[in-house]
Order: sequence, then C-alpha cells, then structure tokens
Amino acid sequence: MKNSRRTFVKKAIAGATFATVGGMLPGMSAKSYGKIIGANDRINAASMGVVSRGHAVGTNFAKQKQCDVIYSCDVDIRAAEKFAGSINEIQGRSPKIEKDVRKVLEDKDVDALIVTAPDHWHAPAAILGLKAGKHVYVEKPCAHNPHEGELLMQAQKKYNKVVQVGNQRRSWPNVIKGIEELHNGVIGRPYMAKTWYANNRAPIGNGTQVPVPEWLDFELWQGPAPREAYRDNLIHYNWHWFWNWGTGEALNNGTHMVDLARWGLQVDYPNKVNSSGGRYRYDDDWQTPDTQIINMEFDNKSMITWEGRSCNGKQIEKGSVGTLFYGEDGSLLIEGGNSYKIFNLKNELVKEVTNDMVIDPTNRSNPAQALDALHIQNFFDGITNGIEVRSEIVGAHQSTLLLQLGNISQRIGRTLHVDSSNGKIKYDPKAMELWKREYEPGWEPTV
Repeated sequence: MKNSRRTFVKKAIAGATFATVGGMLPGMSAKSYGKIIGANDRINAASMGVVSRGHAVGTNFAKQKQCDVIYSCDVDIRAAEKFAGSINEIQGRSPKIEKDVRKVLEDKDVDALIVTAPDHWHAPAAILGLKAGKHVYVEKPCAHNPHEGELLMQAQKKYNKVVQVGNQRRSWPNVIKGIEELHNGVIGRPYMAKTWYANNRAPIGNGTQVPVPEWLDFELWQGPAPREAYRDNLIHYNWHWFWNWGTGEALNNGTHMVDLARWGLQVDYPNKVNSSGGRYRYDDDWQTPDTQIINMEFDNKSMITWEGRSCNGKQIEKGSVGTLFYGEDGSLLIEGGNSYKIFNLKNELVKEVTNDMVIDPTNRSNPAQALDALHIQNFFDGITNGIEVRSEIVGAHQSTLLLQLGNISQRIGRTLHVDSSNGKIKYDPKAMELWKREYEPGWEPTV
C-alpha cells in the first residue's frame, strides 16, 4: 500500500532530522530548509475568490510558515493570475489556477479551503469543502441566510472538520483582554452594547445590461444564486448591495462588531429584533439599506444595537467602527483596532490599553494583516492540535443570525419575535419565508 502524503512527509522529516545533525541538508537554502522542518504539520490550502479581500487573506495564508497555497481559484481569470503571481513571489512557486471550486476539491492534496468569494457562495462552498474532507476558513458572514447557517453547522458536525469564520477580532490580543475584563466585572454587569459602522460610499448608478466580459465566467460567479442578467455596476464589489448575492452593510461590516457585542454580553439567540432604515442617500440600483439601525433584545435583560451608515462617515467615539459596552459601574469601548478603554460612571477614562499597529477599518481589503495572521494561526492550531478555534461555526452562526434577523425585519417592515432557544422567528410565516432563499436548480446545498 502506498504511503499517504503525510506519512511520507513524516518519514522524510525523521530522515532529515538525522541527516542534519551538525548542519543543513546538502544543497538546501535556508528558505527551502524552513519549508521542510515541521512539514508534517504543513497545510496545503486552496483560495477561492481572490479579488481584493480574497487576495489579502490568501496571501496572508501563504506568508505563514506552515502553509502552502496550492490553488488560485476564481471565475475572473485576471484575478486568478494576479493572485498566482503574488503567491509565487511569497512561496517561490506558483499555485494551480482553476475557476471551478468543485474541481479544486477533487484534489486530495488540498487540506483546507479558504472561502473569500461573494456572500452567496460562503456557505455553499464551505459545505462542499467539508463534504470533500477539507477544513474550511470562511470569511464572514458565514451564510447568506439563516437556513444556510444551519446547514453549515450540520455539515461541520457530520464531517468533523475544522471551520474557522473570519471574525478576526476574536484573535486580537487586546480585544481578548478587554472582553476578559468585561467578563470579570470591570464595569459591573454589562447590559447594553452599541455597535456601529460609518463610511462615505459613492453611488453605484443605474446599471446597463452589457455582454459578459471575456475574462469572467458569470455563470459560475452566480453559482447557487438564481440567474440574473449581467450588468456593468455589479462586479466586483457592488454585489454587496443586491439581495440576490449580498447581505448589505449589516453583514458586510456589522458582523464584526455585533460578534464582539454578543461575545461580551455572553448571549446566544435574541427574543426580539427590529430594524429601521432604507436606501436614503442616493437613487440608484442599491437595494439594501445604506442607513439602518437594528435593535436586538435578549432574555438576560440586555440588548445590542447596530447603527450602519454607508453614506455618511461621521464617526462615533472618534471611530468609524466600534463596540461600546454599558454596565452598572461604567462602560468599556473596543475601538476599531487592537485596543480598548474603560470609563467610570462619571465618564472619566480610568484605563486605556493601546495598540502599536496601524489599522484602517475602512480599508476594505486588508485593514489589519499582522493581527489577522493570529486568527489564521488559530485555524492551523485547530487542524494540527485539535484545539477549539476562536470563531467556531456555532457562535459565528449566532452572531450572523442577529443581523440576518435584522435584515428580515427590515424587509417585512415589522418587529420579529424570536424563540431564544434556537433563533427561529415565531408567529410570522411571512418572515419565515426569508429564512432561506431560492437556488438555481441543481445548486441547492445539501449536507
């Protein structure tokens, strides 16, 4: 019987250890030597969706010493080639280029799938990866709709692979310290968390149906989503603002801050959610709210609010993003970076923990590369050491669901009453119609 790749590598490592007593293996550079040491723990990753944020995440993986990125997977051949070139500069060898993730997952050498494609692909691709026996790193939001989140939890449990969701702040050291202080009672019992995101996004105009560019496989780009005609104001970023493919600012940026709020308040599912807002700033094709406030209430007499302003960047607490906890004895502010502040009830600053790394929360591709590497390393630890990752799928689904419920409330125009044991909407069949989506025939995700 042939040895598996890992068995072979382990035996090679043992031999290398013997041969290198007193020095490196003959003919090996320091760079290539570093690639071999610990290679039994090396992870071969495939990046799916390598434009902008996907390019940043994938190259960050490649920069980790125990990882090889061996696939550049994108329906945009220009992006796939650009990413392959970047990986070659980092690793000294180019990854394979493939536009169809299903073909990538047929390769037994792939250990992990990185999903940084548009939101409508997140859960379907992650589920395909799990079914193929791969570990999965999926950017937030973990799902386009609540039903997909449920399927992804089921798939992780069934196939018993590691799933890490891109709530990167869960791995930022000072954010962890701030949450620990909160849980230890530094401001007494916290009962409210205010979260926000503010930006000055330009209008997207009214798109025109035009031929699909030769560099793009638009059929595969749409994948699980029901088919719509290609138009010139959709790709590569404006899909966020269309319900068929995106989830709006609430899940584009709100997920990060609301995840911190849920973590800090130690809550799971809400009992009531409502949303107000709309597309207020411009008259164009943008469908999701550009101005939105979501309120979420919980059984333990606590609440979370999220304020999203896509088209007015006036900051709150001197930050374009943030999470502010209010408690019985004071408040605790987690800003956009790896830092926090504690205030007493007189609004006096009593403690400040700062960060010496430059972070730009409005940079939509790579706001905090070095800090995000800690989240990637945590993913690797989950694979190689069996530890529970910091943004596991159940908790990530719960955080995502809060904002998905907000969007459902927004779309039907009323408050949702929620079963706090499982997050399901009560007494409202019309709202539950938005619990899941329609799929292009043949693309329905299954566990």
